[in-house]
Amino acid sequence: MQVTLKIFRYDPERDKKPHYETYQVEAEPTDRVLDLLEYVKGYIDGTLSFRRSCAHGICGSDAMRINGRNQLACKVLVKDLGTAKITIEPLLGLPVIKDLIVDMEPFFEHYRSVMPYLVNDEPPPATERLQSPEERERFDDTTKCILCAACTTSCPSFWGNENYVGPAAIVTAHRFIFDSRDRAGFERLKILNSQFGVYRCHTIFNCTEACPRGIQVTKAIGEVKKAIATGRIE
Repeated sequence: MQVTLKIFRYDPERDKKPHYETYQVEAEPTDRVLDLLEYVKGYIDGTLSFRRSCAHGICGSDAMRINGRNQLACKVLVKDLGTAKITIEPLLGLPVIKDLIVDMEPFFEHYRSVMPYLVNDEPPPATERLQSPEERERFDDTTKCILCAACTTSCPSFWGNENYVGPAAIVTAHRFIFDSRDRAGFERLKILNSQFGVYRCHTIFNCTEACPRGIQVTKAIGEVKKAIATGRIE
């Protein structure tokens, strides 16, 4: 089948403003959007720029807008789009460096702000710090985050104010707040109980829909809000 790709293009060294370019490519229904981008770059226009790495939905580097939705190019099949016309654009809310590549530093700055690591200054036990299956289950869902930024850049609150920490940072905080081995949960809650913290979320659910790992993002944000409101981590 023939597929028409309409791709966002912008090279700050040559272009005064962004524009779109169209490419006609032959594709199989089981081809991934990433395969089509690789074909364009390899055989039609070598100047096309985009990020990709593992190509198996784990690294999160090829998140982009595909027909208006944040998705991983390596996980979207042509047949799943239901159309032979595919529009590909960079993620919203982050500065465009070139074509489909955005500057991820603002995203990672918010990520670092929530202390994305285990904190426990107690004397280490003779063996590892153990957890019951139930304790692990409490935060299992939010361990799946691959930092692709699909959730944060689908959020209207983030589009409207870049200072909002965003869903991904809150998901990361959730992963440690509810970890029974961690001792900095209340410190993270204090960080998120701020002007640009968790209450910037208006429960729109775009983040949950956008997550390629199926994380219940809005639910996790709600649990963090509850912990702040009650002063209890349960």
